[in-house]
Amino acid sequence: MSPRTNDSTRGSGPEATTPAEAAGTEVTRPADAPSGAEAIPPADAPPGTKTAQPADAPPRAEATPPADAPPGTKTAQPADAPPGTEATRPADAVSDTQTTRAAEAPASAKAPTALTVPSAAEAPSAADAPTHVEPPTAAGPPSAAEVPRATEATAAAAAPRAASPAERVDALRRFAAAVRRGRGLHVASCAVLLAVAMTAGAVAVGGDEQDAARALPGVSRAVNADVLVRGDLDTAIRSLQEHVRRQPRDSGAWATLGLAQVERARTDGDPSRYDQAERALARSLALRPGNDQALAGQAALAAARHHFAAALDHADHALERNPYSERALCSRIDALVELGRYAEAAEAATLADRRRPGVPVFTRYAYVHELRGDVRTARRVLHQALASAAGPADVAYVATALGNLERGRGRYGTALRHYARALAADDTYLPALEGRARAQAADGDRAGAIVTLEQVVARSPLPGPLVALGELYEDRDAPGDRAKAREQYALVDAWTALARAGGVDVDLDTALAAADHGDTAEALRAARAEWGRRRTVHTADALAWALHRAGRSAEALPYARRATATGYRDATFLYHRGLIEKAAGRDRAARASLTAALQLNPGFSPLGARAARAALKDVEAAR
Repeated sequence: MSPRTNDSTRGSGPEATTPAEAAGTEVTRPADAPSGAEAIPPADAPPGTKTAQPADAPPRAEATPPADAPPGTKTAQPADAPPGTEATRPADAVSDTQTTRAAEAPASAKAPTALTVPSAAEAPSAADAPTHVEPPTAAGPPSAAEVPRATEATAAAAAPRAASPAERVDALRRFAAAVRRGRGLHVASCAVLLAVAMTAGAVAVGGDEQDAARALPGVSRAVNADVLVRGDLDTAIRSLQEHVRRQPRDSGAWATLGLAQVERARTDGDPSRYDQAERALARSLALRPGNDQALAGQAALAAARHHFAAALDHADHALERNPYSERALCSRIDALVELGRYAEAAEAATLADRRRPGVPVFTRYAYVHELRGDVRTARRVLHQALASAAGPADVAYVATALGNLERGRGRYGTALRHYARALAADDTYLPALEGRARAQAADGDRAGAIVTLEQVVARSPLPGPLVALGELYEDRDAPGDRAKAREQYALVDAWTALARAGGVDVDLDTALAAADHGDTAEALRAARAEWGRRRTVHTADALAWALHRAGRSAEALPYARRATATGYRDATFLYHRGLIEKAAGRDRAARASLTAALQLNPGFSPLGARAARAALKDVEAAR
């Protein structure tokens, strides 16, 4: 069992962004926040590795350890958070300029304080501010020359009607059932049909201007960017579509629309929206070549599709244009993390904190420490970020991150309180619902966990919650539960087919799910392919587990060790390593790994924890 498959509640990585990040709204932060610590490369990093910066970036200052850190503490080096995940806060969705600019932070809010103090050379001045910002386009009907562009652009980006969550899940179920029946259905050839079903026909086949107009009755011509901060992406997208239909030359609005479509795909599990996002961002760049909003949007889109090298390239280009772009700074951290370039990612996090302190950077900074084993600092930074959160959406995001941190340490009661706070701020926030379900299951409330996860997958059928629900059905093993579990795993296969059609690299998702609930040969193929693209602790764990499940445990052992070598303590990694060590005849090491997994997080997975206890019992009996 691989219980950590696509845990979409993780609060880091390219698919974990915040409404504050989306809107450019700065968040108040206590002045005593810990400073960043100097980063050191992991054992496998090339000597002398440095963080790449835009040519015109200000120089960096050296980081200092936090006041409460033990002597010798170094800045953690982030590891790759599971992708896909897909259910994340609406983010990266509001431009910094033109008519789509979000509301500023409340007047009473203090300017956020950086985790590290910038040097005089790094402090932004009037001369540092971007000089390419254009004024908003005046409201009014498009000119005769603009009408063809408006029609063409709207047909590409406006969706007449989005499918409801129930329609999306039903489409996936029909697709999965047809595959299981084996009626000669070819996944690649049917992916477009599945995309049509998932989006009520709008995304895959487009629509004309009249369709778009019918879909937007009563929507203001002005782009109401505030709705993005509140997380109302559907309203925001409709407003943006109406705006670009009337103002087709507003490059900022096109960039914002592209970002909003990326976030909608992330939150509703419909990757076919990525094509719409790509067209909107391309339109923005055609109108204003090289604008940093669209380049940062392309970075977010590439990361959402798990094309992390491209994401890094786009982020670097955006930062060349605007070194203080929060969105690009955060995308750059995420891309470096997902590529396994941890030393550079740690430096990038410190730089981002100095340039644009706020919740998006603080949560990444905390994750950096967690991944190095410095949970105390991670917890402190997240609590400070929560205290300074400017609105309900940021409260939900940070409280969920705290819940995930505590759940990973086996502190389920504390985790459930954090999830309750997140849901009090936003009762529709799916990562908090998923996190609560996982904590309920770990704490013994399996019935409550199943009810909660059924609510999650009914709205967003992503691999993480689907696998978690399937394993809970298996663990309960009531009449009909095995069939229900198989249906969840089939839905994962259907989602990955749709994701591939949307240009998403899903090899890590495939490897994690197939190793336990599918074709082990396919799991190994996918794990090897992903390892070839990026070498992170998560891809190391996936490859180790796929090799073990294929009966090649001796070959798997070096990868299992590498997955646990950075200081990050994850019960699933330890469990995988323990079973691999046991299969390789290393009983003493297996006992240590399995014991550590169960001590750290005894309920890390209903199936995995049970298997870990059984394996540990076998090892003890053989002593």
